[in-house]
Amino acid sequence: MRMIATVVWWQMYLITKDPLALAFIGLSEAVPAVLLSLYSGHVVDRSDNRNLLVKTVLLYVLCAAALLTITIPSVEDSLSKHFIQYSIYVIIFCTGVIRAFLGPVTNSIMAQMVPKSFLPSAVSWRSGTWLGASVLGHGSAGFLIAYAGYTKTFGLIILYILISAAAAFLITAKPPQHKNREQKTWDSVKEGLKYVMGTKELLGAMALDLFAVLFGGAVAMIPFFAGEILKVGAIGFGWLNAATDIGSAIVIIYLTLKPLKKNQGLTLLYAVAGFGICIMTFALSTSYILSFAALLISGVLDGISVVIRGTILQLKTPDEMRGRVSAINSMFINSANEIGSFESGLAARIMGIKPSVVFGGAMSVLVVIGAWIKAPSLRKFNY
Repeated sequence: MRMIATVVWWQMYLITKDPLALAFIGLSEAVPAVLLSLYSGHVVDRSDNRNLLVKTVLLYVLCAAALLTITIPSVEDSLSKHFIQYSIYVIIFCTGVIRAFLGPVTNSIMAQMVPKSFLPSAVSWRSGTWLGASVLGHGSAGFLIAYAGYTKTFGLIILYILISAAAAFLITAKPPQHKNREQKTWDSVKEGLKYVMGTKELLGAMALDLFAVLFGGAVAMIPFFAGEILKVGAIGFGWLNAATDIGSAIVIIYLTLKPLKKNQGLTLLYAVAGFGICIMTFALSTSYILSFAALLISGVLDGISVVIRGTILQLKTPDEMRGRVSAINSMFINSANEIGSFESGLAARIMGIKPSVVFGGAMSVLVVIGAWIKAPSLRKFNY
């Protein structure tokens, strides 16, 4: 999945050289993910999670195959750049529909597979393996674009997705956890919303990360920094794109071995503030090494946030509501990345590339200051 993101961002950059065009990629995926998130949580709680997981992973094969088709040289030559651009938006929209179900079912199935006493460790392991794949995906995609081309890269992506679908199929069946099978859809959705709104630890962590990611994400603008400011090409772009995940993977491995024992809420606030400062440093840098380091450290701080928030999510959610609460979390957090990318592109069009990223980092710091003042219970929170 991360390889798809890297390839599509770079392809769109070369086609359009327009920050707003790249921003619409994120928006294309976020819109269906947000609109379907509450319903998807209801579906996850009423479904066999193993079967639903396999189906959603396999649907990604169709999207990757569509992206492969429009990069075949004979096909690409017969299509206009505008047609390719809007085809990418449509395909990414479809991945957003799939992701609306994949995120909640992945969170839900983990709690069915791992005893509750091991969930904090499981969150770290899951985050670490996902980020490891993300690092390899971003980094290898840059090399593959440069040396193998788009079509072969998408062919390899399809192979990877099929392997993951086979692995998911080997999981034993995971029956529905929803206790009230006769409950109407909207009543089920409202029950999940009510639980999240009434659980201050969940709501505070989600809201803090939502606004930090919404304003602080620099990912959408990395192609411009790589291509026009740092001038490092596709390979340099791939590694810049992977830098955040490398940092996150390092800290998550450390936290897996040495979990946080206290002051998790306070640590979360510090981590998000530091993340914003790193984004501002990246925006102002003209050195590839400094830019990479700033993104790497931002990943370390983001990884701390991911582990704390993920642990709160798993420990504070009843089994029968995992799908719905995870779906609300996906709406708050995961889609914020794509909407944040759109905000970055729009801000870049209005302010310019560098000022827009500086603005985003500064807003992340201001969000933490607001949370420190308005949510004292969050900074005192321990688990």
